Amino acid sequence: MLDEPVKRLRERKGARSSEPSRQALAPFASTGGSLKKAMPSGRSSRSLSQARHRIEELRREIRRHDVLYYVLDRPEISDEAYDRIFGELERLEEAFPRLVTPDSPTQRVGGTPLPSFPQVRHLTPMLSLDSVGDSGEVRRFDRRVRQALGRRVSYVAEPKFDGLSVEVVYEDGLLSRASTRGDGARGEGVTENVKTIRSVPLRLAGPARSAPKLLAVRGEVLMPIGAFAEVNRELERRGEPLFANPRNAAAGSLRQLDPRITAKRRLEVVFYEILAREGGAPFRTHWDALEAFEKWGLKVPAFRRRLAAFEDIFEYHREMERRRGSLAYEIDGVVVKVDDLGFRRKLRSTARHPRWALAFKFAPRGEETAIRSIVVGVGRTGLLTPVAVLSPVRVGGVTVTRATLHNREEVARKDLRAGDRVRVVRAGDVIPEVVERVGRARRKGRPFAMPGRCPECGSRIEREGPFDRCVNGLSCPAQRTASIRHFGSREAMDIRGLGPRTVGHLVAAGLVRNVADLYALSGADLAGLERFAETSAANLVSRIEESKTAELSRFLYALGIPEVGQQTARDLAARFGSLEALRDARPEQLEEVEGIGPSVAGSIARFFRRSENRRIVDLCLRRGVRPRAPRAARRGPLAGKVIVFTGALESLSRGESEDLARRAGARPSASVSRRTSYVIAGSDPGSKLDRAKRLGVPVLSEKRFLSLARAS
Repeated sequence: MLDEPVKRLRERKGARSSEPSRQALAPFASTGGSLKKAMPSGRSSRSLSQARHRIEELRREIRRHDVLYYVLDRPEISDEAYDRIFGELERLEEAFPRLVTPDSPTQRVGGTPLPSFPQVRHLTPMLSLDSVGDSGEVRRFDRRVRQALGRRVSYVAEPKFDGLSVEVVYEDGLLSRASTRGDGARGEGVTENVKTIRSVPLRLAGPARSAPKLLAVRGEVLMPIGAFAEVNRELERRGEPLFANPRNAAAGSLRQLDPRITAKRRLEVVFYEILAREGGAPFRTHWDALEAFEKWGLKVPAFRRRLAAFEDIFEYHREMERRRGSLAYEIDGVVVKVDDLGFRRKLRSTARHPRWALAFKFAPRGEETAIRSIVVGVGRTGLLTPVAVLSPVRVGGVTVTRATLHNREEVARKDLRAGDRVRVVRAGDVIPEVVERVGRARRKGRPFAMPGRCPECGSRIEREGPFDRCVNGLSCPAQRTASIRHFGSREAMDIRGLGPRTVGHLVAAGLVRNVADLYALSGADLAGLERFAETSAANLVSRIEESKTAELSRFLYALGIPEVGQQTARDLAARFGSLEALRDARPEQLEEVEGIGPSVAGSIARFFRRSENRRIVDLCLRRGVRPRAPRAARRGPLAGKVIVFTGALESLSRGESEDLARRAGARPSASVSRRTSYVIAGSDPGSKLDRAKRLGVPVLSEKRFLSLARAS
């Protein structure tokens, strides 16, 4: 049976025979013709040896030119010359399929589409960076670092890329897997797609410093601004939705189930951090690691700088902000990192971000435009949000036509009306937002007022502080599609394949009017829909069937009950044990659950009182949904305990420590109260520790917590 790389190569080239063609043998004609003469009666050992030698020679040359072109931006040969040597390699590998290897440059071609992305656990957590926007915060960061280490330190500064983070793992120098950041602990396996990106070597080059036996590196997937414009022009020609910005385009291109689509997009990956390593000579500084990256053929940040003095951070920040508009890719700030890796280990990390690095963001880029009108959108949970429809304006390289106004009180505070001139920024350099009215001149626009009825279904609106909400729940058309998408999401019922486009098709075809209708779908229903073949239809029906026995907490979260997040759903499932007990609970019973006050209790009770919501839940049950009750809490020292974590633990991430507490029968909580049983204090604890001491809550060390949890 053929290896998959060989099979793909043959399919792509239409090979019919394993014997070398006359065209493939042409390059050997100048070697005395020995190979050519041997072939009419079959391959000789000498011919195979010559082919292997020439193939390795071509691969080394192509890899060298790939690094020069895609990594160092210093091409030495023309595109035509590159195509000639690449074509020679393709012909030889077609002629000698036994010599095709997974790390060959020819294997970047996208293979067959994937049914879905596998979930991958990272070798080490991929943390986010603490972000600040003013120089005072940067000075405080430096002060904390100096106080922790007892000395001044040197920093390295790099551009902060606006892309998609990935982990790429090399084993024995070969690319073995790649995954998106995901939730930091796990991501989606996108190995085949990353292999199509030319700036990512399939095999690390051989530098003076040998590569480790295992190397996990963090990088940012970027789409250059020019490539972004090309992709959108092509999408526009095909009548498909456009990408909002290069970051979305990079993320959408990398997460294509068909790697051949990814291969057509001009993505790049810039590498900037070691995540894990085994073997190889150790590095003393981050700068040394980046230089080794380059020698291994990994693209590293341009304009990176080793700073001689702390004050150089601000000059670097100003310089990169000036360069920002002329760069080939989007950046939204700079990253400042402690250079000495030994110091980093001493500084360690919190549950969310490293203490040795900081993102120093640029000021949001704002532009002036006019509000044409103010419309009201209805979200998944019925929340009404005023949105400004704007005269098109370019903000940070993106054309903006709509911007959120948040809620009625925010509109009143800014005194915004249709016709006003306003300043628009991209909050976090992503979400368009109106920050202020510009000038005193005003057209004769009326003051904005929220509607008294839902603009989508005409139902009554309830006011909740500054917010307005449609009370029609799952029957509201605007909430319907969003609620179905949420229902099938990974955090809820985890129905893979039920993405936004699929939900849109199902709703448009009239097959799904609410979440319960998902459980009435058959393969025959789906077979006639766009993008559904027999296999994909059967797969989706199978995944919907599997979701019928999801945990009760997932089902509660999937229902989209206002103010009920994942933790509250877990708490409700643990307290009531069954859907029947919960839906009939009185508000005062709901308030007995830790963390649920009158507002949340009222929201839950109202949800289950509405006849339409009860009808849909009943329909789910009639169609076979049987939410699993939570496992009985294990008996032991932590059974029934409420635990709060503060600071960073040495051996576990925050998510892992909370999971361990739950398995031991405890309930992790985000805040300290008189109901808290224990506070677990790691390094650099925050104000939760002070509150615990004031309330007399017992404080445990990490070692004591682990001893109790693992003994329970």
